[in-house]
Amino acid sequence: MKNRNIDLKRILSLRAICPSRFKIGTSSLEGDKGGGIIKYIVLFLITIVSVTPLSAQTQHKFLKKADSAYERGTYSTAEENYRKANEKSQNTNATYNLGNAIFKQDRLEEAVEKYQSAAEMTNDPQLKSDAFHNLGNAHYGLEQFDKSVEAYKNALRVDSKDLETKKNLAMAQRQLRVQQQQQQQQQDQEKKENEDQENKEDQEQQQQEQQENEEEKKDEEQEKEQQQEQEQEGKEEEQKEQPQPKDLSKQEAEKLLKIIEQEEQKVQEKLRRKQSQPNKSDKDW
Repeated sequence: MKNRNIDLKRILSLRAICPSRFKIGTSSLEGDKGGGIIKYIVLFLITIVSVTPLSAQTQHKFLKKADSAYERGTYSTAEENYRKANEKSQNTNATYNLGNAIFKQDRLEEAVEKYQSAAEMTNDPQLKSDAFHNLGNAHYGLEQFDKSVEAYKNALRVDSKDLETKKNLAMAQRQLRVQQQQQQQQQDQEKKENEDQENKEDQEQQQQEQQENEEEKKDEEQEKEQQQEQEQEGKEEEQKEQPQPKDLSKQEAEKLLKIIEQEEQKVQEKLRRKQSQPNKSDKDW
């Protein structure tokens, strides 16, 4: 996940009800809880024969520079020296304060890692509670309200009387409910849009099928009309091929009429002859 550019004032205003506890110091850590400074006395049980080891002196030097830079508000310098101090050996307080320095530079995702490490490393109940508290703040700034709620709950499991954490927990829970409602509304909206899109596609498909059916029907009608026209043309061609009666001239008509009259006369003559002959079947008594 990429780092988000977050307005520090806006984040601090969200935390104004219960500010994060930023502590600095080598043997003690600075905190702004309630606007005051809380000193943590870290007891180191070290068996020293003569002098402090050089590595411990070097780490102490980096922690002192880091604390001073943090107090001046030069958080990048503080971050650099806290990192150098941890290179010598892992220091829970340095890891926690490194998270604070990174948080102040609006790199909340990196701060989450440091607070988580500090909470897991330390056996000090107060530091563990503070680490979880600030972890909740970092998640809150990232709008990861579900993780923010869980971090605040972890802080309260260590210190159940912490009113500031309780207030932040209540605020994170409200934001979580709002976020869940928004997500549900978005899911409902996306579902509705998907359904509308599916209905639109179905409607378009039905319209396309209807159009295709109409075009197919139109093509069939045109094909039928063409077939009828072809049949009609075929009949006309057949009629043209058949011999047509030739028109007779006047002379030919008169001659044909005369022939018909002659044939008629011949028929009449035969009938008269037949009628004039006696019937052979009659007996002569």
